[in-house]
Amino acid sequence: MELAAIQFLALRAFLERNRLIHLGAKVTEWYSVYSVMPSESAPRIALAPDTAPSWMVDAVIAGGGEVVPPAHAEGLIWAAPRKPEALKEVLHNASQIKWIQLPFAGIENFMHLIDEERLWTCAKGVYAEPVAEMALSMMLAGMRGLNSYARRASWSGPIGKNLHNANVTIFGGGGIAESLVRMLTPFDCRITVVRNRVMDMVGVDEVLSSDHSADALAGADVVVLALALTPETEGLIGRDELQSMKRDAWLINVGRGKHIVTDDLVWALENKIIGGAGLDVTDPEPLSDGHPLWTMENCIITPHVGNTPAMAVPLLGERITTNVRHWAQGLDLLGPVYIDLGY
Repeated sequence: MELAAIQFLALRAFLERNRLIHLGAKVTEWYSVYSVMPSESAPRIALAPDTAPSWMVDAVIAGGGEVVPPAHAEGLIWAAPRKPEALKEVLHNASQIKWIQLPFAGIENFMHLIDEERLWTCAKGVYAEPVAEMALSMMLAGMRGLNSYARRASWSGPIGKNLHNANVTIFGGGGIAESLVRMLTPFDCRITVVRNRVMDMVGVDEVLSSDHSADALAGADVVVLALALTPETEGLIGRDELQSMKRDAWLINVGRGKHIVTDDLVWALENKIIGGAGLDVTDPEPLSDGHPLWTMENCIITPHVGNTPAMAVPLLGERITTNVRHWAQGLDLLGPVYIDLGY
């Protein structure tokens, strides 16, 4: 890496550590104007927007990349999952960029930008372990009645059922599902997975296509939603689907809030149509104060923390490092976006 680039990165990291973000942005602007052209010996990777954290810089360098301004870059690590229009502007001004790495597994905010002219990758699979752990936690808490006991102020009677030997249905066949299936091994569950592409999965008893989802709901003790949000999966669980579930079944959502029709879920919980719901994601999100779901004893809500920032940094950093290294070596990148599937 050239001396000017090293000096720039050191100065920006210092400013970030001392919470002088506005000066860090100005330093980035100066560097983009006055820096020399990058060397040809390492992949030229940009970080944007200017608020991209310094650990992403470290991840790029660990992969053998050289951090350069977008105008000189062949690849771009995008650090702002909720700023698609800012990314659009960067790409408009740096049309030579050939590869974009997005920070989240869910890419619904960026679908209108994704094209066939560039290679797009996302964080699919990166957060599988912590999110699967959250799903398992909710399954156990709900089925063993911890949600109810935690609200009590006096001794009460026994409630709950075993996860051991339960029938578990998972919607989605990606990294979260694979991790959850492995975590369920000691519980000897019968596991059904519903996914777009039917193929054998280790530890799974039955894999069904999405047009057989009704078969997977009936008889399940717990249903887990761990799939991407696409037009086909929005509103996946509504009144009809809830009525087809067992009266004591639990519905766990660690995917996206819009997989479930919220008003229908409220109805089902109020009328004991299902046993309960564990929601790490909601629609709307954040869930408004005073919403009926907050006070329901048969509903567990966490504020989209299946993967926290503290968990994400090392996981996403490792993905960035690996993909920069693969880009330099001409190997396939991890987490490619499939435009036709929407994830």
